[in-house]
Amino acid sequence: MRAAVLGHPIAHSLSPVLHRAAYAALGLDWRYDVVDVTAEDLPAFVAGLDAGWAGLSLTMPLKQAVLPLLDHVEPLAEVVGAVNTVLVQGSAPTTLVGANTDVHGIAAALTEGGVERGAEVAVVLGGGATAASALAGLAHLGVTRSLVLVRSVARAAGTVRAAHRMGVDATVRPFGPPERTAEILAGADVVVSTLPPGAADAIAAGLDRPVRGVLLDCAYVPRPTPFAVAWRAAGGTAVLGERMLLHQAAEQVRLMTGRVAPLAAMDAALTATLDRPDAAAPEDGHPGGPDPAFPGEPSHGGAEAR
Repeated sequence: MRAAVLGHPIAHSLSPVLHRAAYAALGLDWRYDVVDVTAEDLPAFVAGLDAGWAGLSLTMPLKQAVLPLLDHVEPLAEVVGAVNTVLVQGSAPTTLVGANTDVHGIAAALTEGGVERGAEVAVVLGGGATAASALAGLAHLGVTRSLVLVRSVARAAGTVRAAHRMGVDATVRPFGPPERTAEILAGADVVVSTLPPGAADAIAAGLDRPVRGVLLDCAYVPRPTPFAVAWRAAGGTAVLGERMLLHQAAEQVRLMTGRVAPLAAMDAALTATLDRPDAAAPEDGHPGGPDPAFPGEPSHGGAEAR
């Protein structure tokens, strides 16, 4: 069987490390490739999928572009407005099913960090597609009210619409002065930063008071990020973006193979790769890389997430 990660650019993806480690641990003679595919080339690629394929992992800009090409979109992916997993089911003809495992990855990473159901004060930094998955992940943990801080309220319209589809109460506000942001974060039970690498450095530098909550920084380079270092120094618990990456990939493996993902083997392979001096750089659409705005909304210089 075959599977692959698609995106543009995609050369430095960490998905092959995770999936190949899983296949080896499960004793599966499967192949997992890296394919550079643009949104314009996606329809032709998808049309060529046959029963020899188990599925696809998708990065930006393909998470929305794939939607009209699918036979079925699972409800969670539909309300979030993004598909990062395509399952190829049946044969002659095949059925293409779209799913979203980013939400699972966020919820699992937050749970690892000690977030319990019903946390009351949640803050999401950034308003791109990953922010919508963050809101869904928080909702899975019983957090249905969140403050979303963005650089442009107008450019977060897609996230607002996704929140409405989920039945989540999301208040969107622009970032204020650093001292005001620090005050807001200090009062939060849980914070999810979907900002790209470096974009949260000013927030980290302005974190001048104790914090009590759990931070999930969806960036994973550098490792640890300055935001995570500052958060821990202020007394909080910080979870790095690699944990989200691990758990969303584990859920993809489960969906594609029908077997429980070998999380320990995947974790070990990911850690070994990230510990190397030449560790892979983040690709677009994966935690640590930029997260473009929703379709039809302007991107803003690498945008506000991933």
